[in-house]
Parts: sequence; structure tokens; C-alpha cells
Amino acid sequence: MPQEFEGDLAGAEFWGADLTGATFRDVNLTGVRISHAWLVDVEVDALVERVVINGVDITDFVNERDPWHPVRGMLRPTTPEDMRATWATLEAEWAKAVGRAQALPDEALHRSVDGEWSFVQTLRHLVFAMDKWFTAPILGDGFHAMGLPNSGSVDFPWPGLEQDREPSTTEVLAVRADRATRLRDHLASVAAADFGRPIEVLENGTVPLQDGYYTVFEEEFWHLRYATRDLATLEADH
Repeated sequence: MPQEFEGDLAGAEFWGADLTGATFRDVNLTGVRISHAWLVDVEVDALVERVVINGVDITDFVNERDPWHPVRGMLRPTTPEDMRATWATLEAEWAKAVGRAQALPDEALHRSVDGEWSFVQTLRHLVFAMDKWFTAPILGDGFHAMGLPNSGSVDFPWPGLEQDREPSTTEVLAVRADRATRLRDHLASVAAADFGRPIEVLENGTVPLQDGYYTVFEEEFWHLRYATRDLATLEADH
């Protein structure tokens, strides 16, 4: 049976390991060295900084052709100014996606593409992610009832969630706008000295404050990728 590995594997060595069909998600591969390996039919979707394959540095080649490269490199800012710039960029990119979505019939925004979340469900999940990692632990406010947890967290006793709720697109966008404004206002006055302050995140425990921001940024980025991918399918159908 396939096994799942979570946690700290830094410095681990894999000798003669069969990783055929393995999935690596949310992993840090900084400094990884792979040799005597078969790299066949492999897909990598990642931040690329100095990647050398068979003695060839492919970094610039990849990044010059990656339309998401500028945003990828902004997801772990280390200064308050860069935090604000990251959020402004993510808001601008999401505004483009929402504009595309609003040009479609409303029913399309509630439709799943290839079994994935609909556009509206994706926005509901981002409300949840924002509340889990920012609104609740950093602002001290509660979860909005329309938030939608990821599949691995649906059984956790989240306070106030109504997962069976079916909000309209307008309702979800209004809550999204409220959460975005709160984060923008908060980042306007955050100081670098605050980044290491511990916060308590339900289900995940104690983490540094900046990890809350980072997780929100990552969620916003990756779900933007998924949403724009599926919008292209919906647009083709209309």
C-alpha cells in the first residue's frame, strides 16, 4: 500500500527507492540533490531558483516562459513593504479572474469542472482559509458561516461553519471583499518585529504570525491557478 509522509524529512537520504507515481505537495526541496535517477514523464509546478538538470541550468529558460513566475516569487515576503506588495498583486490578479467569471452566466460559476470545486466553492474555501489563518488567530474574530474547508479538514469542529449552505455568487464576493479589505488594512500598519509573534491556529497549533500571511498568500495563489484553469473551460463552453 502507498504510504503518506508528513513532517520534517530534511536531510533524509533515499537509496534505491521506487518513487514511481509519487506525489509531492507543499514540500520544500531546497538543496535537494538527485543522481543516478530516471526522470521520465515528470511534471513540476514550483518556484524555480537555480535548477540544474544534467549539468544544464534551466532556471532562466523556465522562468522566462512561466506566466506565473513574477507572482510565485512574491509569496514569502520578508518585509512589511513586500507583504503589502504581495497582497496588492494577488488582489489585482483575482480582480481579473472575477471579471472573467462575471462575464459568464451565473449558473456556470456553480458548476464543477472535472470534479473540482466550482468557482463559487473556490471563493468559499478562500474565505475559510483567510478566517483560519488571519481573521480568527490574528484579528480575533470568528469564522464566516459560508467558509468551505478542504477535504482533509471537513471533520474538524470548526466554529460557526455551515458547510451545506449554498450562498449566491454576490454573497460570496461580498464576504471576499470584506476579508480582503481587513487584510489590506492590517498590513498597512504591520511591523517586521511582529512577524515572529506566536499565534494559535485551529487544527495547526502555534505558528509564527508571518506563517499566517504566507499560508493566505499560498492559498490565494494556487486557487487562482485552479480557478483560471477552469474558467478557460467554462468560457469555451459559452
